[in-house]
Amino acid sequence: MLKHFSFYSKQDLLNQTRLRRYETKLGEKLRVVDDPEKFPESLGASSARYVLFGVPESIGIQANYGIGGAETAWPSFVQSFVNIQSSDKFTGEEIILPGFFDFSEVMRVIDSHSKSAEEKIDACRHAVANIIDDEVEEMVKMIVAAGKIPIIIGGGHNNCYPVIKGSAKALHKQGKINKPQINAVNVDAHADFRIMEGRHSGNGFRYAMEEGYLGKYAIVGLHENYNPQSMMDDLYSNINIQYSFFEDIFMHERLNFMQSLAQAFSFTDDQFTIVELDLDCVEGILSSAMTPSGISAIHARQYLNFAGANQQIAAVHICEGAERLQNGLESSQTGKLIAYLVSDFIKSAI
Repeated sequence: MLKHFSFYSKQDLLNQTRLRRYETKLGEKLRVVDDPEKFPESLGASSARYVLFGVPESIGIQANYGIGGAETAWPSFVQSFVNIQSSDKFTGEEIILPGFFDFSEVMRVIDSHSKSAEEKIDACRHAVANIIDDEVEEMVKMIVAAGKIPIIIGGGHNNCYPVIKGSAKALHKQGKINKPQINAVNVDAHADFRIMEGRHSGNGFRYAMEEGYLGKYAIVGLHENYNPQSMMDDLYSNINIQYSFFEDIFMHERLNFMQSLAQAFSFTDDQFTIVELDLDCVEGILSSAMTPSGISAIHARQYLNFAGANQQIAAVHICEGAERLQNGLESSQTGKLIAYLVSDFIKSAI
């Protein structure tokens, strides 16, 4: 099932680690999978609590009429992450870093065979539903079945669906929940609850809820300007969805950011919860839908720190960031921010 997964060796990580005498970096301590053929067994045998992997693709974003480039965040994240200092607060031994999915050949086939923009959209949606969803779900199921918490980086927000589905199925099979259904908290400018028109980055939560894998869904920081009224009507009429607007938090000051997080986690605390962060809501961070007005990097870090203290986190998913977009825009900060976010989550949970 993991046809497109590329495993790291220890040397792969060390090659990106800037070694320095009298210092120890995460790259020297992070665990890898010695024998990919025995991946599930090695997960179960490891004392590490977290399994970190990448899904560097923008197929789901382009399937939603977005700008490609989300596949570029993963390499820069890894380079930043392996060079974090190993310390008592975060040694690196808490994490297995097996590798990443490489769907670049899938994208090349789509590009070479699509004769029009609409044909490319259809091909991207087909690839999400029939390739990416299945493989990401399988990876998440294996990790959760081994008693670990997956941390998924990169790609479009389409990947929330296989993360939710895989986690729910594995937790149910383990007997930890009565049915394969879990909750999600999402800090995002967009609800990603568009209609089921074929799989893409804008409807992962809708598919997960309609198919019964997503129980309660809480969204923090929706932007009034960028969520269609028809979708907002669906959110408002659904008793299993709770949301707050960016404008109510930061413009009208009806509640502060930490209160909005507390509300969201209180709404979902009856069940295992997926922690979702779409980087397009962080001000100035490069993404297909980057914003000049959003939460700060500090707010994003506070969110992951707050989430890490929750005892029923099933998985963490940080998505949509990019180092380079297809329109030529570039930023060198995205990978380093994601490295901060992952370390914040783990340090608050230790």
